[in-house]
Amino acid sequence: MKETIKKRNMVDEFYTSEKCFITELFNTPDDPDASIAQARVEPGMTTCWHRLHGIAERYYILQGNGLVEVGDLPPQEVGAGDIVIIPSLCRQRIKNIGQDDLVFLAICTPRFTDDAYEDLDG
Repeated sequence: MKETIKKRNMVDEFYTSEKCFITELFNTPDDPDASIAQARVEPGMTTCWHRLHGIAERYYILQGNGLVEVGDLPPQEVGAGDIVIIPSLCRQRIKNIGQDDLVFLAICTPRFTDDAYEDLDG
């Protein structure tokens, strides 16, 4: 790893089959210990059930209101400032229950890689 300042570039936002928009803020093989993405879920949308193999994830809610389902926990409402802890192999999804976009950081350790993602909705 090398000291760096990385400027935010929202032009890189893309829509995923998981039913949300993602902007990879920081995800590089040069720093395999962690990655940070910004997720955006439109009002009324629910992401697909999924889990990550070998990667723990944390959601830090920046704005909006959501209903998150993680593992065997009952659904929980979340809002700005809340943190959701998601261990490796733990099923997860989140629904935007507000009128505005639900926006959160997805912080992964080690860094997110596509091959770790498993779609549980088929």
